[in-house]
Amino acid sequence: MSVTPCLDRLETSLKNALGERIRKLTRALGEITVEVAAADYYAAAKTLRDHSELRFEQLIDLCGLDYSSYGNAAWEGPRFCVASQLLSVSLNQRVRLKVFAADDDLPLVASVTPLWTSANWFEREAFDLYGILFDGHEDLRRILTDYGFIGHPMRKDFPVSGHVEMRYDAEQRRVIYQPVSIEPREITPRVIREDHYGGLN
Repeated sequence: MSVTPCLDRLETSLKNALGERIRKLTRALGEITVEVAAADYYAAAKTLRDHSELRFEQLIDLCGLDYSSYGNAAWEGPRFCVASQLLSVSLNQRVRLKVFAADDDLPLVASVTPLWTSANWFEREAFDLYGILFDGHEDLRRILTDYGFIGHPMRKDFPVSGHVEMRYDAEQRRVIYQPVSIEPREITPRVIREDHYGGLN
């Protein structure tokens, strides 16, 4: 069976259910992505879960995105985005839900953990790596980085080498933190010598 009629049906259902909440709807590579405003995010997610023609019972994945530089041009618009992959087992359909945080300095969107408990760790990961806050999350704390970590390592302006490094100090008999000691190195290309160079076989 062709995918196109299924996507046509899903697109119609999405437009009927979400109406004016849809800021942008795109179809690419056999998938539909729906973008909504931060103010409409929670209500749109609840509609996607509960509407009889949609029934997205499962949140498969949720991740943060940093659009500060996107493609080959400067990005115009909000910097931080949250993208959720939703699955309807009962209707065998998928959709991607995207929302941009309204404020780049304090990126904040609603938590969808009351709708899908699987969002709990995903939202903590997006907070840890991108600094995106989720309003209503009951336990929003770091999940991948160390306790005293400063910054958010997946932001595009975070230095690749980081700010601090840790090592075990034998004299102090404990792990210590110190400024990064990586020095820039000159990369020397591999030299290919001619046959019998210098009389060698």
